[in-house]
Amino acid sequence: MTLNVGVIGTGMIGQDHIRRLTHVLSGVRVSAVTDVDAGRAKTVADDLPAAVLQPSGQALIEDPAVDAVVVTSWGPTHEEYVLAAIAAGKQVFCEKPLATTEEACARILDAEVAAGRRMVMVGFMRRFDRQYRAMKEVLTGRSIGAPLLMHAAHRNPSVPPHFTSEMIINDSTVHDIDVARWMFDDEIAAVTVLKPRISSKAAAGFNDPLLVLLEMASGVIVDVEAMVNAGFGYDIRGEVVCEDGTVELSESAGAVVKRAGQYAGRVPANWRERFVSAFDAELQAWVDAVTAGGTTGPSAWDGYAATVACETGLRALHSGRREPIVLRERPDLYKEPTP
Repeated sequence: MTLNVGVIGTGMIGQDHIRRLTHVLSGVRVSAVTDVDAGRAKTVADDLPAAVLQPSGQALIEDPAVDAVVVTSWGPTHEEYVLAAIAAGKQVFCEKPLATTEEACARILDAEVAAGRRMVMVGFMRRFDRQYRAMKEVLTGRSIGAPLLMHAAHRNPSVPPHFTSEMIINDSTVHDIDVARWMFDDEIAAVTVLKPRISSKAAAGFNDPLLVLLEMASGVIVDVEAMVNAGFGYDIRGEVVCEDGTVELSESAGAVVKRAGQYAGRVPANWRERFVSAFDAELQAWVDAVTAGGTTGPSAWDGYAATVACETGLRALHSGRREPIVLRERPDLYKEPTP
């Protein structure tokens, strides 16, 4: 069976997912595309012999030739399309964020709970990265004791001129927020944001880097160094300190070569290079699950919790204080941990 997928949003990430769905993954094809930029969507559709160009996201969702939906449009549009997909009874893969506000995420939760089954997967691809999965396997096995704290770093070589300090939380640290919840099977209880010395590479009025402190409900502390003008490359770090040892991500560059008194390795140039395999594994897992009649991966609850943590992080960024996180009661539909 081939799963027919409609893609809403043909920008950078949308085109990357279309390439993956068309040329990398199995059991799937892109049957429809749409974008607010109709010209761009037409250009993409012209390169896909099986795809129909739809005039809107709603029309794509209603298309009987579309079995499931991938949402890669602008963040504020996610709520509308995810709700429409749920109403149409179609599984939906939504790139992060699930929605841009706590209230919007809550409406999605309510709709999915009313439907009585999980229909949403959120695109937190680090859960499908082999290095992160190896770390979680060690922690789950408790071979080095209970976790105490985690050090993390998210370093971008540069960002576009429109990038702001707030986007360091919403666009970069959001991945570390989801990793922390998943790694420890725990919710975040509070957020504090510290502002170190500002990099000379940062634009005026732009606090870069930031140090984000996440307090897990269990007492584990996660510190995230978020820096988006690192210059030298895309560098992702993670180390968990436990009672009887530590576990860390292997070098994100891959192999480290040692010779003649020196050692060297490659630092990824961007997020595509570092996480291409995770993106592939993530969407293949979704395709396989939907084909089998269900879904998998990060749930709408995970998307909701991440958005609430980001909103709280923004309050902490501006207040300079420790800000507690308050979540609604977790519905039974989401009580089981997600992969």
